[in-house]
Amino acid sequence: MTQLTFAFLLTVFAGLATGIGGAIAFFTPRFDKKFLSFCLGFSAGVMIYVSFFELVPTGFQLLQNMHADRAEILYLCAFFGGIALTSGIDFMIPHVDNLSLLKKKHSTTHQISSKPVSKQLLRLGFVTALVLSIHNIPEGIATFFSALDKSEIAYVVAIAIAFHNIPEGFIVAIPIYYATSSRKKAFLCSFLSGLTEPLGAVIGYFFLASYLNDSLVGIILIGIAGIMIYISLDELLPMAHTYGKHHLTILGLFFGMFLMAVSLICF
Repeated sequence: MTQLTFAFLLTVFAGLATGIGGAIAFFTPRFDKKFLSFCLGFSAGVMIYVSFFELVPTGFQLLQNMHADRAEILYLCAFFGGIALTSGIDFMIPHVDNLSLLKKKHSTTHQISSKPVSKQLLRLGFVTALVLSIHNIPEGIATFFSALDKSEIAYVVAIAIAFHNIPEGFIVAIPIYYATSSRKKAFLCSFLSGLTEPLGAVIGYFFLASYLNDSLVGIILIGIAGIMIYISLDELLPMAHTYGKHHLTILGLFFGMFLMAVSLICF
């Protein structure tokens, strides 16, 4: 297997984790806000820990090796550039609060009798799938390039983004399932929303691969850290607090950090 094939397959793995989240939605007897809160906190913990303890140090070391005199400036530009990129996407294509309708009506059998609410849930479920698909493109670029460099960080980045994508798949599947009572439709939408990450890999390959060197890899790794910190602080943690208990969110956050710390030590 070539390194290019490996990088692409790893990106596919991270993207299709949304399907896992969609599948999890079918095994919950009802809309469990506590469960979702823990999962979102866990995802944030994984991404924050990986960013500050793996991506930033490795990326900064590469920049110091190539540009000792201006490594700090490049680091700042890369980190806040990743944040600016993600916030720009958020500004142009804001997330949709599709879970608020689930507070209005739900039952233990995943049936919704009110047709207006069902239509709203169905529409918002599809819109959220579309929005998440667009948001996944830079994540696909990040995963692809971390793997293309033959870096051990590739596995860490892929796992971190996969953990992040699982709650996203859950969020897409739940409203569609509630609206249609169809496991197939809900799973398909959550599954397909992750396919734009491989698309991001393809885009990144055709536009950036020919310029790949240690300096660019360092910038990309630090930019990935900026992207994941933004996602954690702007999306995951606020959503976790909105739909769940504060202490469960924090518990999930620290458990995610602990698990990633142990995995980095062991592997």
